[in-house]
Amino acid sequence: MLEIVEILGLPFLACVLMAVVLGYFGIHVLKREVIFVDISLAQIAAVASILAHIIFKSHNDSLTVYILAVGFIVFISAFYALVRKKITQISLEAIIGVTYAVAAATALFLVGVAPGGHIHVQHMLAGTLLWINASEIIWITIVFSAICLCVFLCRKPLHAVTQDYQEKLEIGLYKTLWWDFIFYVLLGTVIISAVKIAGIVVVFAYLIIPAAISFLFARQTTSQLFIIWVAAILASIGGLLFSYYLDFSVAPSIAALLGVELILAAIAKKMFINTS
Repeated sequence: MLEIVEILGLPFLACVLMAVVLGYFGIHVLKREVIFVDISLAQIAAVASILAHIIFKSHNDSLTVYILAVGFIVFISAFYALVRKKITQISLEAIIGVTYAVAAATALFLVGVAPGGHIHVQHMLAGTLLWINASEIIWITIVFSAICLCVFLCRKPLHAVTQDYQEKLEIGLYKTLWWDFIFYVLLGTVIISAVKIAGIVVVFAYLIIPAAISFLFARQTTSQLFIIWVAAILASIGGLLFSYYLDFSVAPSIAALLGVELILAAIAKKMFINTS
């Protein structure tokens, strides 16, 4: 028992931190109907990371990589906020898909140029969750706490823009664009830290699947958050134990269990409706 706690304690704490923060953003992402925004932002941050490695010989955990990634996120956040207003003929989700494809192609090209590029791909997809250390836990706690504080202070305008973008746009164009921009910057900053630890696959799963489960059973944000956190933490415990005992990769295990939870939730919802 002590051995399990020693090995899985820090990874579990990281999972809880990601579940709490990404769960909240997942509600906004589903309501905004920009499902693939996180993998797009993650891919753009990955391009920044590889560029920093090529140009500055920086490691993944260096300040240079982080600053460059945040800079890329700020730029693409401004792009998304403006495009949502200016280009009405094409959905924002389609534009997000295009930026993801371009960023992925760029990342693959740079991986071929960068020494040890295959390692970047592996870390980008699966992360290094099982090998997280105390200093990384402290860092993401600081980052996520700062993001949570910003979200709390800005919760009303962020919620208003998410709920009815067009109405808020008519009332105040520049304020709406500004809060849209802030949302993507905050989400992107969370994703930079989360992907470095857990990889794109599990971050996408944490963001979307628990929120989708919560939408099946609740409409109030507080109830949705409770369902999200319970679903994410249960999948985290199961995925970590699964990888510990069966020697499987932890990130795909967590993502797969979240998928199973969604299927079971959908079945339970259908049975509940049929019997009510």
